Amino acid sequence: MTGMLIMIALLAIIPAANSLINLFLLRTPDLPQDMPKVSVLIPARNEENNIGACVDAVLASVNVEIEVIVLDDGSIDLTRKIVEARAAGDSRLRIADAPELPPGWMGKSHACSVLSEMARSPFLLFIDADVRIAPDAAARLVPPKGVDLLSGFLRQRMTGALQLAVIPMISSLIYGYLPVAFMRWSSHPMFSVACGQLIMVRAAAYREAGGHAAIAGFMHDGMQLARLFRQKGLITNLVDGTHLAECKMYDNAETLVDGFAKNATEGMARPIALPVWTVLLVGGHLMSVLATAGVLWMGTYATAPGIYVLIATLSLAVARTLQAIKCREPLISVLLHPAGVIITLLIQWRALYLAVRGQQVYWRGRPYVPKL
Repeated sequence: MTGMLIMIALLAIIPAANSLINLFLLRTPDLPQDMPKVSVLIPARNEENNIGACVDAVLASVNVEIEVIVLDDGSIDLTRKIVEARAAGDSRLRIADAPELPPGWMGKSHACSVLSEMARSPFLLFIDADVRIAPDAAARLVPPKGVDLLSGFLRQRMTGALQLAVIPMISSLIYGYLPVAFMRWSSHPMFSVACGQLIMVRAAAYREAGGHAAIAGFMHDGMQLARLFRQKGLITNLVDGTHLAECKMYDNAETLVDGFAKNATEGMARPIALPVWTVLLVGGHLMSVLATAGVLWMGTYATAPGIYVLIATLSLAVARTLQAIKCREPLISVLLHPAGVIITLLIQWRALYLAVRGQQVYWRGRPYVPKL
């Protein structure tokens, strides 16, 4: 029992300590000294409910010279008409049609690749159509000297208990398990992280690396693009993007589950990785709570193992609360965190099971075969 309590305490204190360090290291970038030129590139497929607000936010950018290109990727709704109406009154905005999706390509990677070929600026900002950037975001995200790719995890707008439980897990995994200090010191691809909703690259470095064409068959474009850059000897970095952009990713439970599952096998849901993640998350985030309750119930909180468990669990609770404040998440999400761990793991295990069976996944009306 003593050994088990110590192990649980270790599994909890590791993400707690790492979160506290990362909360300090991940900051909003400064404004550049000059007036950079940025191409804002937006792939859009049936985004009539999002594209207007997305484009309006980009066109309100300050401290930067922008061109905005929207790629209509086979939309059958009012996406094109909405953009055309705005483009008629602003020469910085234009819309183009996506060519037919080539075999072996994922839809978003293809759209981003096509957009990059149209861009004329030295910096390329890729955003999703459901993202709303702040007026100073395009300027602040310009990579500083020595950095080729800069990305930030943005504020997620959430409604309903399921979203409040599951979506903050994205930040919990980054803050709890990504060693940001080591990521910035090491150039190894295994420490590459980026959010596909908000990525700025140097155009020259992007083309040198091969761009989205080099990751054509991958669904998780953010993670894969950062990994590609590092494989090519280019520098990537991560910042706090919660004051630079926000997004409401999902409207209901079905789209949330599908969204988390679509690229799961390129992240957690791999045959070796997922069992490890399960031990880390169940042991550190769930068993620590149960162990604390047991220690208090049995009155063994004054013993060394009991003290370790109490300190670790309290530290994790403090770190998770500070994460909610930093990431501008509703504080109720902290109480829902254990449910978020369970649901996230269930989604990942389901995705792995379906991938092993060779079952296709669908996103934006297109079928994809998960990679293992």
